Amino acid sequence: MKISEILDKRAIKIGLTSTTKEETLKELVAVLAKVEDIGDSKGIIKALIERESLGSTGIGQGIAIPHGKTDKVTRLIAVLGISKFGVDFDALDGEPVYIFFLLVAPKATAGPHLKALAQISRLLRDTYFCELIRKCQTAEEVYNLIKNEEDKKH
Repeated sequence: MKISEILDKRAIKIGLTSTTKEETLKELVAVLAKVEDIGDSKGIIKALIERESLGSTGIGQGIAIPHGKTDKVTRLIAVLGISKFGVDFDALDGEPVYIFFLLVAPKATAGPHLKALAQISRLLRDTYFCELIRKCQTAEEVYNLIKNEEDKKH
């Protein structure tokens, strides 16, 4: 599975304006709603907040991978948000988060979203790659950067 297959260019937002965890989740879901018909977004936001209450998806080094399941989507979908100023997301290392990879999966599936989590973690382990993502000016640049990185590895 490639991230570029589940991430639509329109689902990349540079310059998130939110400053709290909950606002950020709402902002990311609003981006998702522009790309996919999700109906009422409250259910997805609730699922994400419930997942966060189990433990922060802020994995450290300025990265968070919030994820949840809903019956509002028929396939795994990713949203990528980039914050210029950082968000206090209760990350494991206590540092602000700048790169958010939101994953929303259909309720009935487990495999694809676990594979996607692993792929994203592998990709974002490279701090230089993360710096490049944060320097991108357009969604197109971010998408191409991810695609090129994936093409190198396959």
